Amino acid sequence: MNAIELMMEEHKNIKVMLKIVRKVCFSVLEGNEINYEEFNKIIYFIKNYADSHHHKKEEIMLFNRMVDEIGETAEKVVKYGMLVEHDLGRLYISSLEEALNSFRNGNEEAKLDIIANAISYTNLLERHIHKEDNVIYKFAQRSLKEETINLINSECVNFEDNFINIKNENLLILSELKEKYCI
Repeated sequence: MNAIELMMEEHKNIKVMLKIVRKVCFSVLEGNEINYEEFNKIIYFIKNYADSHHHKKEEIMLFNRMVDEIGETAEKVVKYGMLVEHDLGRLYISSLEEALNSFRNGNEEAKLDIIANAISYTNLLERHIHKEDNVIYKFAQRSLKEETINLINSECVNFEDNFINIKNENLLILSELKEKYCI
């Protein structure tokens, strides 16, 4: 298994969810009711697939090795770029959850925060994925030793084997919402 190719495939799934998030937000903007069940599924997917599954592989397997092996250049790109953006994405999702709870408790104005945080997340991740696919991953492939790439690939296989149920559960959520929103 090529870990970087797998991560790029996961990016495709995440980008489909980002399109779904935009459609759900547009529906709210058009005056439709907040669909808490859908937002919960979206948040579940983001937390468990995009973050815990995908970002965990990047952070633990790839980024750490880049910093250790490549040095200062990788450290700057990873620590002050990619990891900061991962954390910012987590903040948007946490703020989205807070806004949903606030709206559910009667704060009509929280609808703005729901849309703002969800769309901020989609905009952040679109740019973030583009950087990873077109710069970070290529930099890693060029700069890491072959044995390091092989180790990452091996670790990725083990990780996938241990979390296949979570991955499949989230891909079912994605498939369901993708079908509903004709994406």
